[in-house]
Amino acid sequence: MLLNCDLGESYGSWTMGQDAKAMPHIDQANIACGFHAGDPLVMQRTLALAKTHGVMVGAHPAYPDLVGFGRRSMNCSAQEIVAFMHYQIAALEGMAACQGLVLSYVKPHGALYNDMMSKSSVRDAVMQAVSSYPTRLSFNGDSAPSLKLMLQANAYAKDHLKQAQELNLELYFEAFADRCYEDDGSLMARSKAGAVLDHDAMLKQVQQLTQTGTITTASGAALKLQVDSLCVHGDNDAGIAAIESIRKLMENPSTDQA
Repeated sequence: MLLNCDLGESYGSWTMGQDAKAMPHIDQANIACGFHAGDPLVMQRTLALAKTHGVMVGAHPAYPDLVGFGRRSMNCSAQEIVAFMHYQIAALEGMAACQGLVLSYVKPHGALYNDMMSKSSVRDAVMQAVSSYPTRLSFNGDSAPSLKLMLQANAYAKDHLKQAQELNLELYFEAFADRCYEDDGSLMARSKAGAVLDHDAMLKQVQQLTQTGTITTASGAALKLQVDSLCVHGDNDAGIAAIESIRKLMENPSTDQA
């Protein structure tokens, strides 16, 4: 299981996150592409950090909502979703190529991610956008692998996988280290008490997932999840400390980290 983190979300004089502290501990960097955050200099610097630490890079496209940080749902047509995703992916891919990096995957951001998981029409458009992005050349002249799509592991993962296979699209299924789950594998709404786990509960959930491939839902049920990557957050010092603890736990899951 890999660790992924949303990075490159600063913009101009506004700073978001602690990218330099998070990058050494993760495997995958989901880098903002300009529509919710991430100006060209921020993208350039974040890619350079990823290169320094040997971290896989992925595009983190959003609805065109810079003011709302991409957290507001928008009523976009499938054609619009495909177009603005291609636009953002291409921007980050070009910036990556300038540093000798190859883009590996796409993880939608914010409201676009939530809509992808809850609305079949949006998920169809997102999958179409990623699957139709053209095969690229790597720097040794060979064809680079097609882009993968990262989406949430839940009770419907087999259906999502079948849909992706029909488009010859590979998936990364992700789980969230610090969030409580409902019985269907959806995230508990942040408005509900206990939706965001404290440090000890988070480590307990990661340990359970690492050892058994399950999480315990809000009702107390054990839910089996197919998880390829674990999402962590590096917004503050507590988040960085959590990433470090999770990395140690994943390297030695039998150790009691609580």
